[in-house]
Amino acid sequence: MDMLLEQLDTIDYITPVLIFFARLLDMTLDTVRVIYVTRGEKYTAATLGFFQTLIWVFAISQVIANLGGFLNAFAYAAGFSAGTFVGIYVEGKLALGKVMLRLVTRKNSDELVSVLEQEGYGYTVSKGNGHHGEVSIIYIVVVKKLLKECMDLIRQYHPRSFISVSEVKEAQEDIMPPYKRYSTGFSWMQMWKR
Repeated sequence: MDMLLEQLDTIDYITPVLIFFARLLDMTLDTVRVIYVTRGEKYTAATLGFFQTLIWVFAISQVIANLGGFLNAFAYAAGFSAGTFVGIYVEGKLALGKVMLRLVTRKNSDELVSVLEQEGYGYTVSKGNGHHGEVSIIYIVVVKKLLKECMDLIRQYHPRSFISVSEVKEAQEDIMPPYKRYSTGFSWMQMWKR
């Protein structure tokens, strides 16, 4: 028993904690960096990549310097996993970029289109034929921060319509819906405004 207590006293608990938090921060930055890469924002992605790599070098050097410590390897893996989760959470809070909503409805869309116009949303309406006959197809591009607000508006007027949402890499803005209220650039403070 004394031998076990002696071994527990000699275990370094600080290094695994440092490795965990370094890896958590590293992977959070990496997840957000990948989002910027896919959006084509090379300067922001490169800056995040620089700091992410610095943190990664620190974390991996601690693991390699203390290869005998199982806790270090465990902290490294746990930090990777937690950092991925936190990165996805941060991206959701930042709500970066724009999305395209495609609304397909069999109902008359005139009232919804009027409301979209009053609210300042840009839209395009076209007619089509679906399985059950003629349909209206409405395209709306919004910043992600306004997605829920726009979806709630659509569901209020067309609760049973088909809606698909997809990422928009780039959009030339002609009509500016309530976009001006939100910056789509990177800001850690944006994360807490939602």
